[in-house]
Order: sequence, then structure tokens, then C-alpha cells
Amino acid sequence: MDQDRCPAAHLEDPTECVGPAVVTVLDSTGAGADGCEHHGARLLASIDGGWVYSLPATPRGTAVRVFKAADGIRPFCWVDGPRTKPSQLSYAENREQHHR
Repeated sequence: MDQDRCPAAHLEDPTECVGPAVVTVLDSTGAGADGCEHHGARLLASIDGGWVYSLPATPRGTAVRVFKAADGIRPFCWVDGPRTKPSQLSYAENREQHHR
């Protein structure tokens, strides 16, 4: 892994970190990774049943910002191609389709 990127950055995600690791993202089994806000949100958007927690000494509201950002991010958003299945859309897009 690139030493300049946080553990939450997916190997295929070409984006750089935006700041230091400030959250821990956990999957439904309790496995997790620390990440910057940017990669924390992208990771959270790419897993089902995930949770996000602020690391100690991070600004108040950090986990909430990551959670809200993840809502509008498509899973594995760095992958190109058509996205039509619910599992390929963001949580926000799926909510919108169900309320039409």
C-alpha cells in the first residue's frame, strides 16, 4: 500500500487522502480500517451494514460528515461502467428511486 494513503483507501482507488486518518470504518463483522474523511466515506459507501466512528481527538462531527458524504457516493465509485442495479447506486439514489 502507498505509505502516503490511509488504510481505508482501496488499492484501486486512484485518489489521494484529504487530511489525516480521523475515523474508523467498521463492516458488519467488526473488521475495520482507519481513514481520512475522503476515503472513510468512500469505504463506508462500498460496504453493507457499515459503521463509522471518530478517532480520539478528532473534531466533533467528523463521523457525521463522513456518514453524510457516504450517503451520496456510489459503491466502488472509481470503477467505470453503467450503474443500474441497486447495489451499484448510492444510498441516496436508491431512496430517491423508491420515493418516485
